[in-house]
Amino acid sequence: MTHIPPPDLRPADARFSSGPTKKRPGWNLHALEGALLGRSHRSKAGKAKLKEAIDRTRSVLGVPSDFKIAIVPASDTGAIEMAMWSMLGACSVDVFAWESFGEEWVTDAVEQLRLVDCRIHVGRPYGVLPDLSLARVTADIIFAQNGTTSGVKIPNFDWIPAHRQGITFNDATSAVFAQPIDWSKCDVVTFSWQKVLGGEAAHGMLVLSPRAVARLENYVPPRPLPKIFRMTKGGKLHHELFEGATINTPSLLATEDYLDALKWAERLGGLAALQGRADGNAQVLRDWVARTAWVDFLVSDPTIRSNTSVCLKVVDERVTSLPEGTQAEFAKNLTTLLEKERVALDAASYRSAPPGLRLWCGATVEKSDLQLLTPWLDWAFFTCLEALDMDMRR
Repeated sequence: MTHIPPPDLRPADARFSSGPTKKRPGWNLHALEGALLGRSHRSKAGKAKLKEAIDRTRSVLGVPSDFKIAIVPASDTGAIEMAMWSMLGACSVDVFAWESFGEEWVTDAVEQLRLVDCRIHVGRPYGVLPDLSLARVTADIIFAQNGTTSGVKIPNFDWIPAHRQGITFNDATSAVFAQPIDWSKCDVVTFSWQKVLGGEAAHGMLVLSPRAVARLENYVPPRPLPKIFRMTKGGKLHHELFEGATINTPSLLATEDYLDALKWAERLGGLAALQGRADGNAQVLRDWVARTAWVDFLVSDPTIRSNTSVCLKVVDERVTSLPEGTQAEFAKNLTTLLEKERVALDAASYRSAPPGLRLWCGATVEKSDLQLLTPWLDWAFFTCLEALDMDMRR
């Protein structure tokens, strides 16, 4: 049995959660001093703050000028569901899913909306994509660009027909600001503040192409729409929603925090710099996995491996030969030990994913912290293995 001592150095920040994610480097409460607290979000100043968040989002992401951007309720879930409820049903639908949240959109499409001619394409097991070539030119297409709970991303947008008749719905919440988005292939893009830029939760972002706007204005869905889903008035787009007005009351404290994150991204060098940091962070884990026998990526194909939510599995035969329940307990003990030592918080895989590790590598994480973490991962594994061996000998 290999016994190794604990490393001498700890990561400066142990927060590797996949959402809410770590705040930007150097963040403190002083970043919120400009928050418009105690003021109406409908005041001139309140609307100006919300409009600034929209404008800076457009600038950092390079969203085309003819696309509309709105701040909406209920995080990414609210954004994607208000789009689905408002737009789906006009034509056939293809839903592609390969992780927990994508499968929620399958449930929405099949069990809640009960769409006609709705084809479901699910990647099984965790760590693989469904056959993206099955996307129909005539259909609306729903997918998550990056599977937060599986560590699987799409390799590119080439599989989406350029001459499509339907519209595309891209749940990009763990991809945006870290992976390229081909705006010519996306009609609805949604994300939340608490993912790649480390903002606060509860608010979603909804980005609509001209084709998506046309769908809203020319299609009346055969279902009741609650207030928080309504984006049109009198058959026309509710333009104020995309200029700083909101459907319900937003948190201006959270808005200030999102603005701070966007300003940090601008100082850093914009989108390319954010993507570069995520790529560099993910490379640290790629290099470590390449030289470490006991661990591997949940995703075997490197071309579809996430650079944000990196999912890992134990492949050591001394663990994989055990019953599934014991393997799950081993993974739980591993992440508990990492948390006890304050070297990796919230590092467990998602509750419905295979047991293992999930480490966030987005731009707000420092590369040096990941470099200091990997020796602790080795130490934790062999410590847990030692404890397992002792238990089996009793």
